[in-house]
Amino acid sequence: MPLHFDPAELADRRARACAAMRERGLEAMLIFRQESMYYLTGYDTFGYVFFQTLVLTVDGRTALLTRAPDLRQAQLTSDLTDIRVWEDREGVNPAENLRDLMAEMDLDGARIGVELDAYGLTGSSLRRLDRALEGFCAMSDESLLVSRLRIVKSAAEIALVRRAAELADDAWDAGMTECSAGAFEGGILAAMQGAVFRGGGDYSGNEFIFGSGSGALLCRYFSGRRRLDAQDQLTLEWAGAYRHYHSALMRTVPIGSPRPAHVGMHARAVDALLACEATLKPGATMGDVFAAHARVFDAAGLSAHRMNACGYGLGTTFAPNWMDWPMFYADNPVEIAPGMVFFLHMILMDSDSGTAMTLGRTSLVTQDGAEVLSRLPLDLVSR
Repeated sequence: MPLHFDPAELADRRARACAAMRERGLEAMLIFRQESMYYLTGYDTFGYVFFQTLVLTVDGRTALLTRAPDLRQAQLTSDLTDIRVWEDREGVNPAENLRDLMAEMDLDGARIGVELDAYGLTGSSLRRLDRALEGFCAMSDESLLVSRLRIVKSAAEIALVRRAAELADDAWDAGMTECSAGAFEGGILAAMQGAVFRGGGDYSGNEFIFGSGSGALLCRYFSGRRRLDAQDQLTLEWAGAYRHYHSALMRTVPIGSPRPAHVGMHARAVDALLACEATLKPGATMGDVFAAHARVFDAAGLSAHRMNACGYGLGTTFAPNWMDWPMFYADNPVEIAPGMVFFLHMILMDSDSGTAMTLGRTSLVTQDGAEVLSRLPLDLVSR
């Protein structure tokens, strides 16, 4: 199975990670985020639901500690050569296996960075890690060390994001052919997800957000499908995913004649999205973009119905979600630079009238500002 990236690019990513470690005074990193492992080595798995870590030393050595089902997974999908397996048995503590591996790598007494903010490092696993490494090394939280490298995409990564954007557009087209009064939500969802798969894409990092009626006001996937009423509303947030790179979109579709509230809220969502995209340029901050979002909605008297965030970074992420660091919220100081990819979502949820309206799309930051990656227009679409 070929790697999704040239071996030289993977080696360069590790070299930049090692340079960042030297700047932080670290001698090694314990990497628990699956997206970090994928980014640095190509390793592709959902085995991070169990104890698994990649050790990266400041001089560029790597070693993976994982379970037996992921041995061949690592051999076939990554450029890793040192792969260790901890044995499933009663009473086992894989953190002790990790300590032994670290001792073998001469990391006794070293300063170690750890990705603490990781779905692959549960609370119980962290307790075992603390006990096993107590007195062995000095650990510090370095959860963003690799994420800060991942935020600026290479040309090869941008090509994958562009393909993901095409798949997201295709999903919309497929879903809208199934969308009408009386349609079954499951048929719409199947058409959208099927378009991604037919285009060679992947499962996205989380379920497509999908709800009608009162469920159109929800920002999360929930179980249970229904048929659309003659007068209804359907909120969709979905993503094309290609080689685990994501491009997301969001829309609310009135079923039947749009209510005046739908029309008015949609107009303001367009204004807010365009204001955010105009602000999304090198040198601006994440907080600047959020301020543009808030300014438009608040001036229209919609402050009670908007969110306290208006989007986030996109890239290669694994379940349970496709949201990547960083996020657009008030006063976020992270500076925007060329090569970053962001999903901007304008969400209005009026619980008083039961009206939902959303609008969102993905942009690539260039030297000249935001390049929208979707071909879909911003018009209000009703069915």
